[in-house]
Amino acid sequence: MEGARILYIDDDDALRRLVTRALSRHGYAVTGAASGAAGVDLAAGGGFDLVAVDHYMPGMDGLETLSAILALPEPPPVVYVTGSDEGRIAVAALKAGAADYVVKAVGEDFFDLLAASFAQVLDRSRLERAKAAAEAELRASNARLEAMLSEVNHRVANSLQLVSAMIGLQKGSLSDARAREALEDTQRRIRAIAQVHRRLYTANDVEQVDLRDYLGALVEELGESWSNDVLPRTLTLIAEPVRVKTDRAVSIGVIVTELVTNACKYAYPGRAGEVRIRVERTDDGCLLIVEDDGCGMAPGRTPQGTGLGAKLIRAMAQSLQTVVDYDPAHQGVRAMLRVAV
Repeated sequence: MEGARILYIDDDDALRRLVTRALSRHGYAVTGAASGAAGVDLAAGGGFDLVAVDHYMPGMDGLETLSAILALPEPPPVVYVTGSDEGRIAVAALKAGAADYVVKAVGEDFFDLLAASFAQVLDRSRLERAKAAAEAELRASNARLEAMLSEVNHRVANSLQLVSAMIGLQKGSLSDARAREALEDTQRRIRAIAQVHRRLYTANDVEQVDLRDYLGALVEELGESWSNDVLPRTLTLIAEPVRVKTDRAVSIGVIVTELVTNACKYAYPGRAGEVRIRVERTDDGCLLIVEDDGCGMAPGRTPQGTGLGAKLIRAMAQSLQTVVDYDPAHQGVRAMLRVAV
């Protein structure tokens, strides 16, 4: 790299002068240092693209000098200079952090090898700096993108909350019980989706949702919606930690909402009861189970209701490329869903 600033550390005054003249012909700007300590002081002042260190020097030898230079903040690469029969020393220098080594010899070949080594090391250093800069810019870009996505999720969650509140106002103005019930079901579906976006807004990962945390908050909301002193409903969640993509979390949340809603509505007519939600890890994803110990379904029957909930369950299951199965041997209703993640 023409114009590169080189610090050459060697106690041999004559060799330093020869190296300075020879490397100047290759376009390098060379500064000499007559000892390891002097070289470290110069290197600490900065301004050098590369340092060359001779091994044999009085006081501070080459390996000590190499160690001191590499301990500096943002040190330049170091090329180590050794004798022709000192392979062991060269290996020690490379292990200590030297970028390359050159065997000292008599004649112009030594200067040419030195210049060639400098060129390779400087090119490698330039590429490493460019790579580090690109990686830093990529990290900064990803951080900006995550901040934007987090803000988007925050706004979506707020918008869904606003829609839910509007539906609540509409529900309060209706006298028809079935119409109010339909709007309550709609509110629960909206809250299931909004809960995903709240999770994304408050978490570090804007692409995935922890299913255990998400379902925990969702089940808590459903429990507050369905349980009362007259007809208490106990919703129990047992879940292993599983992370899923955002769109899959939305589908799973809607399915859980519909299955829990059906259980709370129809499993325990006129009495208290429990609905259990379980998430178990599998080799390729997870198994989701929603079950109750209520009155169950007649053979061949689908869950009760208007049919909209069943359609939503099928549609969400199709988006997950799976189906919801019902266990006919279970006392009550047990719905099972295998999800790949």
